[in-house]
Amino acid sequence: MASRPTPEQRHEFGAFLSSRRARLQPKEFGLPEGPRRTPGLRREEVAVLAGVSVSWYTWLEQGRDIQPSADALRRIAKVLKLDRVESAHLFALSSLEAPAVETSGEVSAGLEMLVRAINPIPAYVRNPRLDILAWNDAIADMFVDYGSLQPHERNTLRLLFLYIPYRTLILDWEQMARGMISTFRAARAHAQDKAPFDSLIEELSAESPEFRDWWPDTEVKGFDEGRKRLLHPTNGYIDFTYVALTPEGRPDLSLVTYIPRHAAYDPQS
Repeated sequence: MASRPTPEQRHEFGAFLSSRRARLQPKEFGLPEGPRRTPGLRREEVAVLAGVSVSWYTWLEQGRDIQPSADALRRIAKVLKLDRVESAHLFALSSLEAPAVETSGEVSAGLEMLVRAINPIPAYVRNPRLDILAWNDAIADMFVDYGSLQPHERNTLRLLFLYIPYRTLILDWEQMARGMISTFRAARAHAQDKAPFDSLIEELSAESPEFRDWWPDTEVKGFDEGRKRLLHPTNGYIDFTYVALTPEGRPDLSLVTYIPRHAAYDPQS
């Protein structure tokens, strides 16, 4: 049986609904645009389109202690045009879905062998909290010698905000940092034990003004495939496609690989 969401979860749930509603355009639904006090659809418009009462939907956004059904959430998600990651986040905040397997600090011997074997393709294994648990020489050369760090320092989010060389190494640093926050936010919603996530949030909020400003946002996204551009101190400009795969039987882990796209700097890219 799903647990009841905490007051904090209900607040996050309501804020997430409100933010998704605000990005919609009335004309997409054949509604008159006219003057509106706030961007997006009105609460009553979302309620009508989703087939729920206006007062009930208003209570959801206000974080009232009510438990929506899975069917009602699916209809609301469809109206709000949520993608796969956003829909999963909505359900996780509502506590309707069972949490994913919890963060683990152990990597199998076979998985560690695989990471080393695919060298020189840079690769590492991370958990939902973005802790880096295993890596090969290629990715250590590209980013940082993870073996020289304390275990608690081997965290992608922590390195992005508190390890200064990342700011000069990663082009489009702000875009990458914001994207990683949204990935972390989505993972936290699915975690049954949020304490390890919250301890990192507390540390980064205290030490990084950027993290403190960006964390209250509501964006969520996955980290399965994308592009990362680096300006390496010795190797120069490198353009990568990263791909994250989930090992069979270990939904709490991701194997992340970085595949070079271009060897030379292209200012038009």
